[in-house]
Amino acid sequence: MHKTVTADMLAEFAAAWNRHDIDALMSFMSDDCVFETVGGPEQWGTRHAGRDAVRVAFAAAWAAFPDAQWRNGRHWVAGDRGVSESTFTGTAADGSRVEADMVDVFTFQDGKIRVKNAFRKQRPALPARS
Repeated sequence: MHKTVTADMLAEFAAAWNRHDIDALMSFMSDDCVFETVGGPEQWGTRHAGRDAVRVAFAAAWAAFPDAQWRNGRHWVAGDRGVSESTFTGTAADGSRVEADMVDVFTFQDGKIRVKNAFRKQRPALPARS
C-alpha cells in the first residue's frame, strides 16, 4: 500500500465503492479507522469506529441502495487530509431514488485512510421510475 496518499489512490477507493467491493475498500482503511455517516442522531451523523464496524457500515450503503454509484469523482490531497467530490445515485427498496452531490473529507495516517467523514446535500427523494 502507498505510504503517501495521492489523488489517484482516492480515485481507486471511489472505484471500489462503485464496484461494491468491500475487501478492496477495507484495504485502504487503517486498523483504527473511523467512518462518520451523512446522517444520524449526532452532529457528526453516526460514527463507526474500528475495522469491523466500518466494514458493516460500508456494506449497509449497498444494502440500502443496491445500485449505489458515486459518479463524477474529483479528488485531491493536501498533506494528511484529502477530499473527494461526487454525485451519489441510488434506488431504495421502495423505488424512490436519491441523486445528490456529496463530499468525503479524509484524514490519513501512514498511507491509509484513518477517517472518512461523509457529507451529502439534503434533498427530497426522487419518485420511482415508471
